[in-house]
Formats: sequence, C-alpha cells, structure tokens
Amino acid sequence: MAVELGTGVPWIMCKQDDAPDPIINTCNGMRCGETWKGPNAPNKPSIWTEDWTSFYQVYGESALLRSAEDMAYHVALFIARKNGTFINYYMYHGGTNFGRSAAEFMITGYYDQAPLDEYGLLRQPKWGHLKELHAAVKLCLEAILSSFPTMHSLGPLQEAYVFSGDSGTKCAAFLVNRDNSGESVTVQFQNLTYQLPPKSISILPDCKIVAFNTAKVSTQFNTRTYRPVFKFDSAEKWEQFQEVIPQFGATTVRSQTLLEQTNTTKDVSDYLWYTASWEQESEEQQQAKLSVQSLGHVLHAFVNGNLVGYGHGQFRNTTFTVESKVALNKGTNQISLLSATVGLPNSGAFLERRSLGVRSVMIQDSQGLKNFTDFSWGYQVGLLGEKLQIYTSEGAKSGDWSRLSSSTQQFTWYKSIFDAPNGDDPIALNMGSMGKGEAWVNGQSIGRYWVSFHTPEGVPSQTWYNVPRSFLKPEDNVLVLFEEEIGNPLNITIDTISITKVCAHVTESNPPPVISWRKYGTSKDHKPSKRQKHGRRPKVYLNCPPRSNISKILFASFGSPSGNCDDYATGLCHSSNSKAIVEKACLGKKKCTIAHSYKKFGRDPCPGLHKSLLVDVLCG
Repeated sequence: MAVELGTGVPWIMCKQDDAPDPIINTCNGMRCGETWKGPNAPNKPSIWTEDWTSFYQVYGESALLRSAEDMAYHVALFIARKNGTFINYYMYHGGTNFGRSAAEFMITGYYDQAPLDEYGLLRQPKWGHLKELHAAVKLCLEAILSSFPTMHSLGPLQEAYVFSGDSGTKCAAFLVNRDNSGESVTVQFQNLTYQLPPKSISILPDCKIVAFNTAKVSTQFNTRTYRPVFKFDSAEKWEQFQEVIPQFGATTVRSQTLLEQTNTTKDVSDYLWYTASWEQESEEQQQAKLSVQSLGHVLHAFVNGNLVGYGHGQFRNTTFTVESKVALNKGTNQISLLSATVGLPNSGAFLERRSLGVRSVMIQDSQGLKNFTDFSWGYQVGLLGEKLQIYTSEGAKSGDWSRLSSSTQQFTWYKSIFDAPNGDDPIALNMGSMGKGEAWVNGQSIGRYWVSFHTPEGVPSQTWYNVPRSFLKPEDNVLVLFEEEIGNPLNITIDTISITKVCAHVTESNPPPVISWRKYGTSKDHKPSKRQKHGRRPKVYLNCPPRSNISKILFASFGSPSGNCDDYATGLCHSSNSKAIVEKACLGKKKCTIAHSYKKFGRDPCPGLHKSLLVDVLCG
C-alpha cells in the first residue's frame, strides 16, 4: 500500500528487520550499534530513526538518566560498526504533555533529560558533549563518505574501524573499547600507542591524533535552579467550589451491567461515575464489606455520600481491588464510584481490546454476598466542573465559589489570580503540596498532576509543572485546579527556572577541544590546504546563560581534586593560587577559558603526578 501511493520518497519501517523492498528497515533504541542487524539489502542505508536520549517517565517510577558518555559512545559505534548514515535523536528537545495528551500513567513533563530540557534550556554536559562528537565526526567526513569501514582487531574486546579510500589520502579511524570492567587498556594502532578508557571510542580524523573520546567529557556541567517568585500562601487569594457526588436518580445513562470506561466516555473526560441504588432489608444499620475490582486506573468509592475507599493501579499493571468496611442504612442505600483514567495506552497490539474502568462490585453483609456486577447502573461522564467549564473565565461565573475553607476536602476546585513574573525565564508551578488532579491557566490546561504517587525513592515523580509564558497575560492570570485528593493550595508557588551554576572538570588525558582543530595554509594554487592542526592542551570552558556573568568562584583546584562537578573536594595535590588565577580569568565575564597547564598556575604543584583542573562558578 505504501509503495502504491507513489510518494516519490523512500518509506521506512522502524524496528522491522524484514521490511520488504523498497522499504528501508531502521532501528529504534539506545544501542543500535550493538543490537541492530543492519540493513536487509546492500542498497539500503543504515538509519537510526530514534536514538532515545532518555525515556518517558511514568508516575510511580524514577526518571531514566542516560549519560552523555553513553549517548556519544553508541552514536560513534553506530557510525563505525554499522556504517551509519543518519541518526535522529528522540527527543533532542524535551516537552510538556499539556491537557490530557499524556499517555497511560505518563507524567506531564516529557523527556526533560534531553539535551534541551522541557523548558528549552541546555542540559549540560549532554548538549555540549554531543556537539563535540558531531564536530569530531565532521572532521572525518571526507574519509567516511569515500569508503566503507574495515575492522581490525586490537584486543579481545577492542577493535579499530578504519575509513580509508583507495588512494589512501583520506583516513579516519574509530578505536573502540567494549570492555566496561573499569580499567583503561593500551592498544597499538598503526605503530602508535593509545590509551582507551572503559567503554569508550576514540575518534582519529587523520588515523593518528585523537580528536575526541566518548568517555572524556570536557564540556561544562550546569545546575538548574527553581526560584519562588510568588506564593499563594493566603486564604484570601483562593476560592473553592465543591464537586457534586452524583446519585443514581440524577443519572440519565443507564445499563444493566458495568460498562467499559473509554468506550463510554469517548475520551471527553478522564472521569466516569458509576452509581447504583438498592434497598437494604435489615432492621437496623449494619456493617458490610465492599469489594470493587477495577481494570484501571484510579477509583474513589462512596457509599451513602461518604468516601469509603480509594485505590489505583500502576504502569503495566493497571488492575487493582478496593476493599473497605461500609455502613449500610436500613432502606435505601447509594453507591457512587468515580473511576479515573490517567491517559490512554500509547503502544502495543490490539489497542481496541484494552479495557478500563470498574469490572465487578461485591458487598458482603449479614445476609450473604451480593453481586452488583449485573445490576442497574447509572452513569455520568465527567465532572460537574468540567461540564460548566469553570476553569475558563466565562465558565467560572457559573460556579458556586466560596472562600477557602480551613478544612480541605477531596474533589475540590480551587481558583486564584496572579500576575506574570518579570523577565523571560521559564516558569513552573511548584505543586509539591497537592495530591492528584489537573491544572488550568487562563483556561488552558497545563496537564495532569499526581504528586502523591511517589517513586521507589519516596519522592514525587514530578513536582514542577511548566507554565508557558505564551499562556500568560501581564496581570490577572487565572489559575484553576481540580484536586481529587486532599491537597494544600496555600503552599503552591510560582517559580522561575534558570541556570545559576556551571562547572567543568578536565584532566591532562582529555583531548583538546575539537573546535581547536583548524584547516590552515594554502597550496600552490592558493586553495586551502587539507592539513589540519589542533590545540595541544585540554581546556576548561565556562559559559553563563544570556544576561548573566560569572559572579563568584565557588571552587577551583589545579592538582588532584577528588570527585566531580556534583561533589568535589581539594586533593593532596593542589595549586594554592588556583582560585586567584581563575578569578582573574573569569570573574565578571560571561565566559572564560582556562588551559590545563602548570605554567598557567605558576608551577607544577606535584611533579610526576597526573593532574586535573576543576572549576565551579555561580552565574548571576
């Protein structure tokens, strides 16, 4: 079918090794240089359609952190081993699942660990290390485009992939060390000796000099800071509206059995109310046991207007059972079950067969077990607040708003007003004091929040929620929340986000920056010579974000500082004038460069020892 459309461009199939001609089979994943079989025909290019820079995060699970070193290693390996011709980073820029667009259990922030984060800020060192990798590959371009790689063994887990044309004038090599045991190895290549760190690839644009090593990060690290600029800490700043719990008699949709949720709601709301009413023949009020089995994702159970139970599933295991003791009245009893979805399934076969919502309802009392599964049920799709659209400026007028109560309750709508923060830094709502629900700014949903569903480390999967400045007016912006659980809106803050700290750490074994390679000289016919030169020493490059300069040197050590940019200390070897040298070179400037050289620091603080340079600064 695809071919018969006659588009005039090639079609690709991701993760389909047997894609029929002329469809191009490609690879998705994090290690396509290792896991992919390669093109299934000699006339097809090697394409990596999705190089996952991280992975989407779901509520209840921690973020997957993929290092800059790992990303660079696998990109270089794909080029060398698979003769890779195209690599697409997924995602290169993180984003936000606004509204109800997030898939099943997926958090609102999307790929925040990408080289450009959710807010568009550089995530260093990923962004810079990949930039260096790309520059190193570009230095090899003529050799790569004029030949196919040949593999030469350098050891049991070491090999060289050499791109060299028939004329031999162009040569580039990728020296690969697949050993990840923790020790560097020494290899011989073309009569020269090279040190290869564990699980690393050295790129030699001229088959002689190392321009880049995937495990050696020279790029700066940065720290993202959230600064509260507005607090919703006064009850006078809030109004609330209590969601109504429907009863069977008020519903218009009826069925003699429990309906599947997504087929009933048609995805117009996350919420579906299941209601039923029955007569209890006992002479007095009695205790009973309610058991509700749900296919997902969340359930709140009410009996006679009282919340009696709550439960939720989790990613890839959405089913759960809510069991609780309930008090039944003599005569009429009402049961209201609010089933909530947290996104729809995002992949897999037979999506149309996936089911969500309430599956069975049982009540055990003194008279025995009553099965309410095949019973007369009434349904209400969505919430009253959704129907009234009280999250919009017009809809809010129809809501019965009141002053913020001193006692918080479930199923409450909250409304407040705020002005846009000054400047143009990204903005986020700190929702750490809330439970689960959805938030709107000026009628536009900024997504679901679920702060109460913690990771295995005991912290929320997401606390800050992106508010694009394009959603805002200079003044009188309306924030509306729907809170399913019990949250405290008085502790919500509006924070601005910026890069406030940058740090770099290089050793004498780091290659000099790739940018230091330059074509120089001219030939007899005045055309540029193809010879290349490179900088001799590694360097620390520090660069603050726009409209900020280096305001303070937090740490500087030339010698043997321990740790890394996250956690460091002065080592036994230390040049005492390190901080003074760095202050002179960097303080008050937007960016600065410091060479890894004992001459730069006056003398060699410990002759014979390998030295490194670590500098950490504040930007302001």
